Amino acid sequence: MTSEIELKQNILTATLIAVYKKTGIIQVPVNVSARHIHLCKVNMERLFGAGHELHPIRELIQPGNFAAEERISLVGPKGRIDNVRVLGPLRSETQIEISFTDAVKLGVDPVLRMSGDLASTGSIKLESGRKSITVHSGVIVARRHLHMTDDEASAFGLRDGDIVSLKKSGPRETIFGQFVVRSGKGHRLEAHLDTDEANAAMVRDGDFLEVVR
Repeated sequence: MTSEIELKQNILTATLIAVYKKTGIIQVPVNVSARHIHLCKVNMERLFGAGHELHPIRELIQPGNFAAEERISLVGPKGRIDNVRVLGPLRSETQIEISFTDAVKLGVDPVLRMSGDLASTGSIKLESGRKSITVHSGVIVARRHLHMTDDEASAFGLRDGDIVSLKKSGPRETIFGQFVVRSGKGHRLEAHLDTDEANAAMVRDGDFLEVVR
């Protein structure tokens, strides 16, 4: 059964492809990605108890992804950040995505990586109530990336792994370079910026950015 969010995305994508065919201009919706964490099963149970399952509260644009009710605290050498949202589903490895500003507050080294590329990344302490664990890798600042299905990529003349720039027009006009195209079955049209990048250019959730090849 097609979900409401999928129906809306299908309509939006069809409109943007039609605009591209008429004008040659590619516009994509942006999501401002706040700090969050993806947990593996082992660490989830260490933090929330054996047999615990995530409680979804909101479906996200990317297929199968959701915001969960669960929240945790990040504790670094210099500070802490509470109430960090857990996103589902569970992953094979725990991944903590923060901004450079968060990294400074926590006192951890900011490592710029694509999601899933966790070798030689930072460690941090995670707390949930009275339970705490230390993960020895997985802390990243996410590289800019642009999700899309294979069909969407083909319609726009793009491929998985392409590098493009996205332009934000307006009083703080900005061109964001080095956006990595991520296309495939598990993706749906959406550009991701973190809060530092978005705030600097006055970008808000749902804004549209223009692809600059």
